[in-house]
Amino acid sequence: MAKIVVSFLFLLVLCANVCAAQNNVLNVDRAIPNSMHLSFPNDNNITPKKSDFSIANYVLMSNKIGERWAVITLTNLASGKRELNQEHVLALFADGSRLTPSEFKLGFNGNQTQSVTVSFAEHTFPILSVYTSNDQ
Repeated sequence: MAKIVVSFLFLLVLCANVCAAQNNVLNVDRAIPNSMHLSFPNDNNITPKKSDFSIANYVLMSNKIGERWAVITLTNLASGKRELNQEHVLALFADGSRLTPSEFKLGFNGNQTQSVTVSFAEHTFPILSVYTSNDQ
């Protein structure tokens, strides 16, 4: 009988770990056209740091626990080398809030295009758009 109880408890713990792991899996969110005009108030005038970067496209992702991620493809519009960091990018959330992603740095050569995956931490509301100072 004790072996049955121990086996049952082992299976219960294993199932709980599998279920918890499934909550962390990122899913691609439904795409929203970049041409969609959104007009949330920005009373605190939160804007991305001025830069020579422009977003070519992005893919938004989230999971069941509310983590928000984006794969962003950006182009350095300058002819010289530039460094992209979290201050150059903002996400607009469905509640109107604007947040920078977690800290990151990525070097670009002149006119180079690269993709980067960034985290916007956990948030109740989904991301509606991602932009730089050149994309507003």
